[in-house]
Amino acid sequence: MKIIGSYPKTRLRRLRKQKWLRNLISENNISPNDLILPIFVREGKNKIESIKTMPGVKRYSVDKLPSILKKVKSLKIPMVALFPYTPNNKKNKQGSEALNPNNLICRSLRLIKNRFPDIGVMCDVALDPYTSHGHDGLLVNNEIDNDETIKILVKQAILQAKYGCDVIAPSDMMDGRIGLIRKALDKEKFTDVSILSYAVKYASSFYGPFRDAVGSKSKLKKDKKTYQMDYRNSLDSFREVGFDLIEGADMVMVKPGMIYLDIISKIKENFKIPVIAYQVSGEYGAIKFAIKNKVLNEESIIESLMAFKRAGACAIVTYFAIEIAKKIKASN
Repeated sequence: MKIIGSYPKTRLRRLRKQKWLRNLISENNISPNDLILPIFVREGKNKIESIKTMPGVKRYSVDKLPSILKKVKSLKIPMVALFPYTPNNKKNKQGSEALNPNNLICRSLRLIKNRFPDIGVMCDVALDPYTSHGHDGLLVNNEIDNDETIKILVKQAILQAKYGCDVIAPSDMMDGRIGLIRKALDKEKFTDVSILSYAVKYASSFYGPFRDAVGSKSKLKKDKKTYQMDYRNSLDSFREVGFDLIEGADMVMVKPGMIYLDIISKIKENFKIPVIAYQVSGEYGAIKFAIKNKVLNEESIIESLMAFKRAGACAIVTYFAIEIAKKIKASN
């Protein structure tokens, strides 16, 4: 890149002098359209409970979902992502609760599509919230069986589509599941249901608070490194994304987000597709902790989200969605 201009004829500070001028020439901006809010649902009635490891984040019983969805609607956040906190008595080795038409996700879908039809809903396709061992797939001889797992994931995706899920989001990292899910969706006439593949999901230590939130952390006795990506590698991400696009993915996810901005940038640059970033629970918690202890200020939140946009993400799954949307609304 050729640098044009020189001091003193050119003074770069001229374009930073006034706030209106900085806004005028800004390359990236955050709007509510960039935000996806994760929501945790739990069993029971009239329940809203805090999650100790995720300050400010709560679990909602299905009947209390309107309390958060009204905020989502008023703030014009386009989509929510649902995650279930499945009771232990409904978990087993096969994760069969994932296929129950009256499970937490299906009941939530029915409520949302009935009362908030204009809010997009993204549903996780994986077995870890439902298995007694905390893994995303079936354990056979103490190993995750890829192909047997996919058979259940396909049924799970169809069930979610049946009850109104707009975006099927397989986060399990099984090989070949996107193609089989797409084929099954099309066969069942769900051709307009999108697939957001967690194509680039690293075996990260930043997921801990999320696993608390869905109740899988205490169940997990072995790591997920045999199916989630090795954080030392970046080239694998090209193969994961390439395979999933060929198989029918409409969008891809990079998870975690903040510490993988290089991966987001490379995927966007090379594939020219919609890339979603997930600012995961550990990243969220680190910022919240730093703000609470006055190591950072509140502006660090918007700065962290702007980094995703700068890297090439078209949207961000973030637990800060409500907080940031309120700030945007107040500033307009």
